[in-house]
Amino acid sequence: MTDHVLDQLFQVVLSRKGADADSSYTAKLFNKGRKKIAQKVGEEGLETAIAAVSETPADIAAESADLLYHLLVLWADAGVEPAEVWAELARRQGISGIAEKNSRPK
Repeated sequence: MTDHVLDQLFQVVLSRKGADADSSYTAKLFNKGRKKIAQKVGEEGLETAIAAVSETPADIAAESADLLYHLLVLWADAGVEPAEVWAELARRQGISGIAEKNSRPK
């Protein structure tokens, strides 16, 4: 089985840790720290939501790609492997969204 494009991109993101921030936007994000990375995830999430209600499908796809990229940077910074997220999604498969949400600790 070949890696998913997100798994491949995650490996590229990881390779940028400690790289020259003058030549890598990803390295620059790592240097700025998790607070800045989280801020970018929030900004891209908002831009994706705005695109969803007022722009074209191509715009939504582009903003979604930005959001996923920044999310991968956050995961790399926090030590979260994509496989952990995929496993959590698989665990939730077949469970109603309402039931899954209600099962979370309050």
